[in-house]
Amino acid sequence: MTSIAAMFCAKAQSTSENENFKYILDEFADCKVMRYQLPSWNNLSLKQKQYIYCLSEAALWGRDIYFDQNYENNLQIRKMIECVLVTYRGDRTGKNWQDFEVYTKRFFFSNGLHHHYGEKKFFPDCPKEYFKALFENSDVLNYCLKEGTATHSAWKTTDAYINFILNEIYDENIAPVRRDNATDKDIVKSSAVNFYENVTRSEAEDYYNAMDIDTVRPISLGINSKLVKEDGKLKEIVWKQGGMYSKYIEKITEWLEKAKQFAENDAQIKYTDKLIEFYKTGDLKTWDEYNILWSQDTKSTCDYINGFIETYNDPLGMKGTWEAMVNYKDISATKRTQTICENAQWFEDHSPIKPEYRKKKVAGVSAKVINAAMLSGDCYPTPPIGINLPNADWIRKEYGSKSVTIANLSDAYFYAAMESPNSALKEFAYSEKEI
Repeated sequence: MTSIAAMFCAKAQSTSENENFKYILDEFADCKVMRYQLPSWNNLSLKQKQYIYCLSEAALWGRDIYFDQNYENNLQIRKMIECVLVTYRGDRTGKNWQDFEVYTKRFFFSNGLHHHYGEKKFFPDCPKEYFKALFENSDVLNYCLKEGTATHSAWKTTDAYINFILNEIYDENIAPVRRDNATDKDIVKSSAVNFYENVTRSEAEDYYNAMDIDTVRPISLGINSKLVKEDGKLKEIVWKQGGMYSKYIEKITEWLEKAKQFAENDAQIKYTDKLIEFYKTGDLKTWDEYNILWSQDTKSTCDYINGFIETYNDPLGMKGTWEAMVNYKDISATKRTQTICENAQWFEDHSPIKPEYRKKKVAGVSAKVINAAMLSGDCYPTPPIGINLPNADWIRKEYGSKSVTIANLSDAYFYAAMESPNSALKEFAYSEKEI
């Protein structure tokens, strides 16, 4: 399977330039890296662009959260790889160096040690001895093990740290699968994701099953926490300011605060305030309040998602990976989509299912077409081409949801496929005119 990563391109392109725009930037292993365009960017006001800029900065500050969620040592490994790229004093040619570069690209592409789709750990093609020589001829001490850092205090020598990182990269028995779904294993124990520590599957399930929650409007239990066992007792370490990931979340909220001064309307300010409150408190009821306010804002041109949202990477389907997307509305395409939304009740009334299963009143179906301006976390670099949020069923039922098609990413996927020499359309079309 060939996957595609979309990389941010800030330049707005006109229709005439589209024919010369190159989408594919690079190809390695089973990956392609591509750019996407920002249609109608120049039609946005300065205030709207400032709003998008602040939200984009908030998005970028969450990048390291996602790396760490995928595996507890990903950030240390990434730091060592970056150390080689920046400080290596040796020869940067030859097959071994090329193999190192490919591994580096795969690591960045997958946000860690494991394949972005296949979940399994991948390995460098260059020998372990070569990788070790890269570390030994780079400034590991100053780049990765500066005095006073938490990392340095855990390692007495640079050699010991180098060997630790090498084992993380090369040992097949260390973190072999990011999210395990094997039926013959304890999938919490055998998954490399950083959501549980010293906890078994049964312990985690019993912990959350014992909680007394509203069954009509349930909160998203565990979505913003790591479950650990210390001294024989289970407890949650919450992802919030003053908790886990605090140094990143503080920067996210700082930029969300800055974004408010450029908001288009009061609705944006209100739900941004709620999101900031959630990041500060970690309270899951506040998370629901934010999602309710956010889902009801259907008029704003600019929009964003930011938070611990999707639970696919957790073997128990509870913990939310951090992601962000900043976007703006494609006005003309949205008008076409709104025609369908305005007739949602008609479609429901005439759906080919038994009448007792049809909704008597369709609540808040809001579909629009957007252009992505910034992607981060679980949205990057393999982004979705559509979003349907929030995930809580009771919020969707009572307040509605936002169903979004991301036009510029869909276009980028299509045109990147056209650029490929192995394009099926080019292979089977009779002529350039038909294409």
